[in-house]
Amino acid sequence: MQSIRAILIVVLSLNWLVAILKILFGYKIKSASMVSDGYHSFSDGASNIIGLIGVSVAMRPKDANHPYGHKKYETFTAIIIAVVLFILSFHILHDTLERFHKLIIPQVSGASFFVMILTMMINSVVMLCEYKAGKKFASDILVADSLHTRSDILTSGAVIVSLVGVKAGYPVCDPVCSLGIALCIAYSGFGILRSSSRVLCDMAIVDVKKIEAIAKGIEGVAGCHEVRTRGRVDDIHIDLHVLVKKDMPVEQADILSDTIEEAIKAKIGGVSDVVVHIEPKK
Repeated sequence: MQSIRAILIVVLSLNWLVAILKILFGYKIKSASMVSDGYHSFSDGASNIIGLIGVSVAMRPKDANHPYGHKKYETFTAIIIAVVLFILSFHILHDTLERFHKLIIPQVSGASFFVMILTMMINSVVMLCEYKAGKKFASDILVADSLHTRSDILTSGAVIVSLVGVKAGYPVCDPVCSLGIALCIAYSGFGILRSSSRVLCDMAIVDVKKIEAIAKGIEGVAGCHEVRTRGRVDDIHIDLHVLVKKDMPVEQADILSDTIEEAIKAKIGGVSDVVVHIEPKK
């Protein structure tokens, strides 16, 4: 968790640097698309702050009121990031539609292209590093934030195309690009929301057949059924029913239960809790 927090702080600094450059030059040359892209980058920074708060809460140990820990707070925080994206998308969409009614011709210069290319390079490095770290630490926050940054790279590319169009004598390219940015941001928010909802709604996370195969491969297990899984990839909870001989002593059944738990944790990464229900075979 400390590593995730450190990564978010570095990404926050870079996102706001990129945002300031885009917004300043966007207002200077009167480009709606560049300003929209700048606010998109600012929302990246806002996501980082929300992420830092979420990670801090998720780091708390299990307690009497939270016997399963606080891991889901990180997933819940990812949903807040999605909501921020939806609000930003609506704001940009509203401003862009007004631009169609009152067309303003941006003053495109070589400096504006330089700024966009530079910020794209920074965002590309940030996105790749953050995504790899998210997969390494199984962090919903880092993965969600990297997807947000990826959308920023795509929208920056669209801004460059719109600037080329404006330079060629087609000023309508600017609001059209801004409209595309708004839709891209909304799409990113939807992707994060869909992924996070799977965790909060306890969607099955591990193949049932894999768990059954592990349990049945242990001596003393006559059958396995009613397998259920839920949680995050780094905090998987599993419960299953195991059939044993009717005359199996309680102590032996208890040992068998521990053996099954240890086997599942050893062969499936990210499992934090396994509940084994012992039943007599009919």
